[in-house]
Amino acid sequence: MSVTIIAEAGVNHNGSMELAKQMVVAAKEAGADYVKFQTFNPKKLVSKFAEKAEYQKKMTGEEDSQLQMLEKLALTQDDFVELQAYCKEVGIGFISTPFDLDSIAFLNTLDMDFWKLPSGEVTNLPYLEKIAQTGKKIVMSTGMCEMDEIQTALYVLEKNGVGEIVVLHCNTEYPTPFTDVNLLAMCEMAEVLQRPIGYSDHTVGIEVSVAAVALGATVIEKHFTLDKTMEGPDHAASLEPAELAEMVKAIRNIELARGDGKKKRTISEEKNCQVARKSIVAAKDIKEGDIFTEENLTVKRPGSGISPMKWHEIIGTCATRDYKADELI
Repeated sequence: MSVTIIAEAGVNHNGSMELAKQMVVAAKEAGADYVKFQTFNPKKLVSKFAEKAEYQKKMTGEEDSQLQMLEKLALTQDDFVELQAYCKEVGIGFISTPFDLDSIAFLNTLDMDFWKLPSGEVTNLPYLEKIAQTGKKIVMSTGMCEMDEIQTALYVLEKNGVGEIVVLHCNTEYPTPFTDVNLLAMCEMAEVLQRPIGYSDHTVGIEVSVAAVALGATVIEKHFTLDKTMEGPDHAASLEPAELAEMVKAIRNIELARGDGKKKRTISEEKNCQVARKSIVAAKDIKEGDIFTEENLTVKRPGSGISPMKWHEIIGTCATRDYKADELI
């Protein structure tokens, strides 16, 4: 099954539909399967007293609150209806993550292929129950989570009617230090949770996403932007379109390279057996009737003669004809 690549536009449109549509085209041209946005009512998402995260303060300043920041980045419901239609026109899947209960109800009317749950909602029981009751497939990020919190969320989702669930390893620091990625935790999650796994990547660059695919990720989510230098909380930790395209290409190559996991000679290397392997050959001229010994035999390329694995079967037998030095026995 092909790896699903989600190009996370998030709020990198800066509240502009023009930018949002440009991002849809950029994601399509880069080869992503889906472009993903974020749907929220700022006043239902955060209280007026909520501070911004440290990385948000660094990127947008400390003057305004998290609520004020998000109010500048929110799109309307009509915008999302238009964006979904535009994605269909462009030929890329549309996904948006809901961040409040009303947004779940609204997005459910758009009939998306699956829900993408953000890390911050894993411990939100009313949210989990409501989104599970739609019965749709869920892809869930797990940044900041302990294993027992993930298991509890999965229990709630299953109890309330969810079918397939893909669990994404994630770290919510923007950007994530490589020392905090802990990519092997994704493998533990696959073993313990017995679910398809993936990776939501907030590191700089593409290496970790590509490595995650090599380790078995079935879904990759990665933030992208049209320009890393734009003002906004997530631009600096995002890929630009050319980098996104490079990541997609690398992931598709790794998909092919993973294979079926069975060690066997491939069709492409079959022709190299005679060239690279060796055969038993005459170390010097040998006359008919001579006994083959370790002195008059040796092993050399090509591999089109008797395999050296039969060395002990050949030693001590008689030559049935003359051989010149280097001739295959």
